[in-house]
Amino acid sequence: MQELSIFSRIINGEIPSHKVYEDDKVIAILDIHPLSEGHTLVIPKIQIDHIWDLDDANYQHLWNVVKKLGFHIKTVINPTRVGIVVEGFGVPHVHVQLVPIYQIGDLAKHQDYDSEVNHQALALVANKLRI
Repeated sequence: MQELSIFSRIINGEIPSHKVYEDDKVIAILDIHPLSEGHTLVIPKIQIDHIWDLDDANYQHLWNVVKKLGFHIKTVINPTRVGIVVEGFGVPHVHVQLVPIYQIGDLAKHQDYDSEVNHQALALVANKLRI
């Protein structure tokens, strides 16, 4: 049996998160070490390691929600662009990162995983972005 990813544990309610969206197929949460305010992870509820292994219905739904949330982040946060990253090295569970960006190179920045998580700031951002 496959070990549950941290995202599956969040989906199951075992680990708290700053949720901005949820439906029957996906959840969207704020990254706890954001590259910028509003850095959001859109995650299928089915635990699959590689995006290309998602069935067509889950794949299409994921991208429909990514588009919806990307427009929403653009409207609420008002960055120059909303970047998209799908790399999958950190967690073996498909997820699309939506990152508000302001200039070229913003997506090349490295996340500071050692910094203390600011749950108060994340809760305020989640309240602004929640759909």
